[in-house]
Amino acid sequence: MFVDHVKVYVKGGDGGDGMVAFRREKFIPNGGPAGGDGGNGGDVVFIVDEGLRTLMDFRFKRHFKADRGEHGMSKNMHGKRAGAMYVSVPPGTVVTEEETGRVIADLVEHGQKAVIAKGGRGGRGNSRFATPANPAPELSEKGEPGQELNVVLELKVLADVGLVGFPSVGKSTLLSVVTSAKPKIGAYHFTTIVPNLGMVRVEDGRSFAMADLPGLIEGASEGVGLGHQFLRHIERTRVIVHVIDMSGMEGRDPYEDYLTINKELEQYNMRLTERPQIIVANKMDMPEAEENLEEFRTKVGSDARIFPISAVSRQGLKEMLFAVADLLDETPEFSLNEIEEEETEATVLYKHEAKGKDFVITRDDDGAFVLSGDSIERLFKMTDFSREESVRRFSRQMRGMGVDDALRERGAQNGDTVRLLKFEFDFVE
Repeated sequence: MFVDHVKVYVKGGDGGDGMVAFRREKFIPNGGPAGGDGGNGGDVVFIVDEGLRTLMDFRFKRHFKADRGEHGMSKNMHGKRAGAMYVSVPPGTVVTEEETGRVIADLVEHGQKAVIAKGGRGGRGNSRFATPANPAPELSEKGEPGQELNVVLELKVLADVGLVGFPSVGKSTLLSVVTSAKPKIGAYHFTTIVPNLGMVRVEDGRSFAMADLPGLIEGASEGVGLGHQFLRHIERTRVIVHVIDMSGMEGRDPYEDYLTINKELEQYNMRLTERPQIIVANKMDMPEAEENLEEFRTKVGSDARIFPISAVSRQGLKEMLFAVADLLDETPEFSLNEIEEEETEATVLYKHEAKGKDFVITRDDDGAFVLSGDSIERLFKMTDFSREESVRRFSRQMRGMGVDDALRERGAQNGDTVRLLKFEFDFVE
């Protein structure tokens, strides 16, 4: 089964907790704090494996969680950091954040890596908080939670040339003749239900990858037929080979087919119209094909590159393949993103990501104030509430972030309930 679109959950490992400990050695009355830091959690890293061809493995495992770091120990011993969790994906995988639609990584080359979910940092032990005013703090941090998110994996076939056209125009036959691929061939619509990929070698030594994509029909860009779910695969191709049944055996007009397919490509993605296109007039060994070709040339115009062939008898294939190879030599790769960033070898591109609010205050139906936000929730999760000193530190941190003032502005009074995650506490003036 060919799987090219899956949703998975990834989570970086949590950081290990810092420790509260003190030196207790003979003859050393004032040993001082000796709690070590926790180790950092592991990252979830996607790595390209050229041996994979589909996303089939993700049908059976959709949750990926990296290991957490070890906790800190006494005698100032730090916990061990966790190793990264590597997840193999096929070349051509685009990783997108489900919630925002942001492209996290575009993985195309064997061995290419991308950190998808970062692990949390380890919490600090009490030796980190020692000061002249407080030389023996009973204070430590819990490990930072690892980043977690739902991502969408899309596989876009890495082919230089994409064959497009209506069902049963001979795309699979053409691919089987010019490559060693063995696609399923049949005399009925939608014989091809998955993209087939093959390597073409031209007589002068040049070679390129060619993909036979499932047949498109009118409305494919809106999800009609099989075309919509595989239109994404043509996004990476540099040259489009438009195969047309010039014999008109099924009662269709070749020129109308040509206009319909190009309209679907344009409606799916305007940038596909930038791809150079070669028109392949197939089934020229059939009756009436020559007459239809002359009429087609008149309607299309003299600028169109048309190559009459017969995939079955192999007529005209040599000239067509040379033309495709020449076109590939002069066609650059197209960016998948709408906005192309201009980068040079001497330039490093830094992207600024706007920092969200530290906290947001809302009201529940029962009148309680609800605190939410990445910053304050992270502070809360890293606080050890079993120790009074840690609780006081968390209160100071909230005050420094402006939570107290913001609650007063929202009308909070002494004794009102404030919720943060699953916990409640009272607002005290």
